[in-house]
Amino acid sequence: MKAAAIQAFGSPHGLAVVDLPEPSPAEGQVVISTEAIGVGGVDTLIRSGALTAYGFTEGHILGGEIAGTVAATGDGVDPAWVGRRVWAFTGVGGGYAEQAVAPAATLIPLPANLSAVGAVTVGSSAAVAHFGLRHAHFAAGESVLVRGAAGGIGIMTVQLAVRGGAGAVAVTTSSPERGDRLRKLGATHVLDRAGAGTPGDPAGYDVIIDIVAGPALPSFFARLNPNGRMVLVGAVAGDPPADFGMKMVGAFQKSMSFATFSANTVPEPDRYAVTADLLDAAGRGEYEAVVHEVLPLDQAVLAHQKLDAGDVFGRIVLTPGS
Repeated sequence: MKAAAIQAFGSPHGLAVVDLPEPSPAEGQVVISTEAIGVGGVDTLIRSGALTAYGFTEGHILGGEIAGTVAATGDGVDPAWVGRRVWAFTGVGGGYAEQAVAPAATLIPLPANLSAVGAVTVGSSAAVAHFGLRHAHFAAGESVLVRGAAGGIGIMTVQLAVRGGAGAVAVTTSSPERGDRLRKLGATHVLDRAGAGTPGDPAGYDVIIDIVAGPALPSFFARLNPNGRMVLVGAVAGDPPADFGMKMVGAFQKSMSFATFSANTVPEPDRYAVTADLLDAAGRGEYEAVVHEVLPLDQAVLAHQKLDAGDVFGRIVLTPGS
């Protein structure tokens, strides 16, 4: 089979398509013939070499989110899964391939009205957005700011906040054109990357969901209302300054809160039950799967170049074949 593997950490050109033996499922696993493979920010971090401390080595196949047809089952897995079209989470990688192994516990049957491409666009992003808002104790009527709203998690956070009854949903993004697209998804206020907007924008927000982090993170504490909560669900711009918490200490009387959130802390049955519900809702048209571009697997380098350039709105999806 064909797979896109890291040959050298660093630039996207370190990725290469290689021929590998078809995988076999171990106990509790299935093999899936992929139809769609999600490309995410964590993939670019792994490829860059930023996460080698976590055990990633050259030869690693990227990709944690796939959709396709179950081709084989391992011991302990109901063989009735064979032939079913599913969404699955592979874990730390293996998805950038014509066939991928996934734990059977992650399998979610594809809703009839949702394509494989739509499933990997909504799936994990929607789950992170859902649990990130829950981690922030978001309630109907509260105002929400989504920092870095043009990516998969940001777009789903906007839609979930709107559907959850937010009083206002503001976004930061890099251009008026992206702002217009986010307004069509429900955003009520559009700010630039630094958080500057117009005089009519809210002075503060009850909840900030941050996918960006980086050096500018502390400046957004000033955008929190009293008792406001910021939750960091990503770090596409890198780590914040080491002393970023001092900004919060300086505003002690506002009783603000800061937290990080990783979906790994959610028990798997809960995580995949929510993902299944969100995929069903997307199949009913309640949420929009925003796809930036669908590229063949052999253009994984191009997919990563586009992500690194910061020009992606929504999700890039790879498909097997050319």
